[in-house]
Amino acid sequence: MKNRKTVIGNAVFFFLLFGLTAYAVLRGKELSELLKVLESVQPIYYITGFVVIIVFVCCESYIIHKMLRLLGYRHVPKRNCVKYSFVGFFFSCITPSATGGQPMQLYYMNRDRVDISVGTVILMIVTILYKFVLVFLGALIFLFRYPLVTDYIGSAAFFFYLGMLLNVFCVAFMLILVFEPTLASRIVLWLVQFLERIHILKKKEERLEKFQKSMTEYHKAAAVIKEHPVFIFRMFLVTLLQRILHFAITYLVYRAMGLSSLGWIDVIALQCVISISVDMLPLPGGMGISEGLFLSIFKKIFTGGLLYPAMLLSRGISYYALVFISAVMTGVAHITIKRKE
Repeated sequence: MKNRKTVIGNAVFFFLLFGLTAYAVLRGKELSELLKVLESVQPIYYITGFVVIIVFVCCESYIIHKMLRLLGYRHVPKRNCVKYSFVGFFFSCITPSATGGQPMQLYYMNRDRVDISVGTVILMIVTILYKFVLVFLGALIFLFRYPLVTDYIGSAAFFFYLGMLLNVFCVAFMLILVFEPTLASRIVLWLVQFLERIHILKKKEERLEKFQKSMTEYHKAAAVIKEHPVFIFRMFLVTLLQRILHFAITYLVYRAMGLSSLGWIDVIALQCVISISVDMLPLPGGMGISEGLFLSIFKKIFTGGLLYPAMLLSRGISYYALVFISAVMTGVAHITIKRKE
């Protein structure tokens, strides 16, 4: 009952935020003009966008499937790994800070007789790779596309630098957890005790128990990473491809609008800036802020009335279509993945 209330609450929050975002974005705009531009786009671009979204999700399912086989779970079919990924993306998209995705993935993995501890290790490594790739791309932008970024981000600079700082801190802490678990344990334990001492957190024994359990899972993840470095590097490359494909949807929209002055690397770099800016914010899919940053950063690129249609297309394919497809696949997963003894 508690989980059901949580899901309902997240859904209400999602639709409320969606309504506010739609109102803020479309207020005062001529819908007929927006529709006219959207209808002028050739269908092949829409089709390609949806294909890219499917491949984007399947990249994660490929990693999960390979990890399961590496850890001895050869009975799980590839199609179920695809379902796990869609379930994860759906609940990540509709919950603040994407907190709902992995618990629901674990639920369906456990239905397939995958031990909770093994599933946790797999999803932990997937998360580390996902975050690490974002920071890696951010570093490449700083090294090779920084003048481009400074020309276009304008007032969005604060969100970009804050997002980069938070992501670097998150990845650094994850790596400490994996490679220096003893040091990480001391840091977290000291932080929890400090917050309890200044009465920000109430003192609870079960909190320390949960912390110890989490550290055990990180130790297992560390063992997998250390024992299979070549395998992890290959999964890093898959995750890198996954991220680039997702960012490339904006370049697809750029070409669909008949524009060609910027290269694909530049457009992808600017879209990466948006993702870095919103990744750590406690909003479902960065809804609201992502649209605002798109309008701010790309206003010099999509000119002549193309900015709002471009934003609707880019976000429509990369996020809202992903939510819809993932919702359908989550229903399929619930029906087809039966609990196995």
